[in-house]
Amino acid sequence: MSDFKLDPDKEYTLVLVKPDGYRRGLTGKILARIEQKGYAIVALRIVQATDDDLHEHYVEHRGKHFFESMVDFMQSGKLVAAVIEGTRVVEGVRSLVGATNPTEAAPGTIRGDYGRDYDSGQIQNLVHAADSPSSAAREIKVWFPDAC
Repeated sequence: MSDFKLDPDKEYTLVLVKPDGYRRGLTGKILARIEQKGYAIVALRIVQATDDDLHEHYVEHRGKHFFESMVDFMQSGKLVAAVIEGTRVVEGVRSLVGATNPTEAAPGTIRGDYGRDYDSGQIQNLVHAADSPSSAAREIKVWFPDAC
């Protein structure tokens, strides 16, 4: 994997550029927006997600009506996992990402500028960002187990 280790005195979040973002060639633009805000990308990998990865990552959604279609979408192509560091990084990155529904996401956000509804029955919104420090810690362990 890598030599990267989390520093307990720093704040981190996890970002996934989802298969739709990767397929559309938006990975660089998405990560650049995060860097332009002043956050640091401290670990990065391109991966084809497994069932185990996604069942662990989306543990809070298991059993919900959309879970299986979400897993299918997340396995529809490669994704990019990134650990981002910075002060109040979880909250800051969530603000940059924008609303879950890309049609409703404000202009100036990643989803507002690059996302749209494809009427596919799945929310294809380009990017995932952890919603809390505890979620970020758990999710980082899924995608970067050697860092923890």
